[in-house]
Amino acid sequence: MPGLPESSVKSPFPPPPAHPARLILTLSLAAIVGLGIGRFAYALVLPDMRDSLGWSYSAAGFMNTINAAGYLAGALAASRLIKRFGWAAAVRGGTLASLASLAICALSGNFIVLSIARLIIGFGAAAGFIAGGALAARIGLSRPERADFLLSLFYAGPGIGILASGLIAPFTLQFFGPGSWWIVWWVLTALATVMTVPLFLTEIDGHAALMEPGAARFAVAPVLVYLTAYFLFGAGYIAYMTFMIAYVRDGGGGAAAQAAFWSLIGLSAFATPWVWRSVLGLDRGGLSTTIILGVNAIGAGLPIFGHSPLLLAISALVFGVAFFAVVGSTTAFVRFNYPPAAWPSAIAAMTISFGIGQTLGPIVVGAITDALGSLSYALNVSAAMLALGAILAAFQGKLTKP
Repeated sequence: MPGLPESSVKSPFPPPPAHPARLILTLSLAAIVGLGIGRFAYALVLPDMRDSLGWSYSAAGFMNTINAAGYLAGALAASRLIKRFGWAAAVRGGTLASLASLAICALSGNFIVLSIARLIIGFGAAAGFIAGGALAARIGLSRPERADFLLSLFYAGPGIGILASGLIAPFTLQFFGPGSWWIVWWVLTALATVMTVPLFLTEIDGHAALMEPGAARFAVAPVLVYLTAYFLFGAGYIAYMTFMIAYVRDGGGGAAAQAAFWSLIGLSAFATPWVWRSVLGLDRGGLSTTIILGVNAIGAGLPIFGHSPLLLAISALVFGVAFFAVVGSTTAFVRFNYPPAAWPSAIAAMTISFGIGQTLGPIVVGAITDALGSLSYALNVSAAMLALGAILAAFQGKLTKP
């Protein structure tokens, strides 16, 4: 503007952050707390809770079903929450809800109370994850040459939570003995509390200037087979993540074996961006999803052949390196096949399909296990659903952008 020094002219957009990687890692704390600890650490505590509280496998599976239902509700409500309260409030509020619910899990063994806590954790995790992911994508655009790497830092969050809880929960249970599941929840609550501190000390709103998406039509029919495949992934992966620690323990695996298995899943997630980079770039309908989901099915199916430590380690690594990438493949599918204005509605459809699958998966597989009397059947069903999903995704052709 004439008459004003250049430094005094304000841009309508926030300046790019000086340390984008640090800011995105801070945002990833929402995913660490809500998903890595809030959702997935339940599998580590489940065997002791089931023994102490007298649950059936159906009841144990229901706890992850209600958590997934909360996640689905949170995903559907996220855009309204963001619009009303802002991006930073959605990230922090969702993380606080997850944190408070972790503490409730330590306070009561009542089935209804625990169910409500798991529901709230799911809702809060979805709000924090969706808002945090959108902010991470916006920040990544400030460094186009590093955008993919920067965004991968956010999606590594759940893997960090899985790794941290895997190194802590089994040994806490071993130290305090049977019936100490509630102590594990307190320890995880303390860990999550420490992790949330940077999220509240870091300025976020200045980087939340996101453009509102335009309106565009989204038709279900052309991608029905792909949505079905994603539904099967949701049902299959969550069954594996719910019951595998119980399977390891039933095979004689102690605290060290359980910690090693769970930590390998978390560690393998860090390799995801490098392992699948070229596959995610395949603009050929559902091909990338077929490849990644097929590998995921192989990882889930390996424990069917026994409790060998080597076999279980390979299963954890193969499963872990693929299951975070499946979500990335659906994002790539949307990006390749739809104009930007249709991305929100397309991703919402994917989220709903996935959410329904992971809501039904644990309780259905738990009921099958109760009826047939062995966790091996749960793993068979889990691997079969993932394999069927991979096959169906192969039939999804490339769409023509309007």
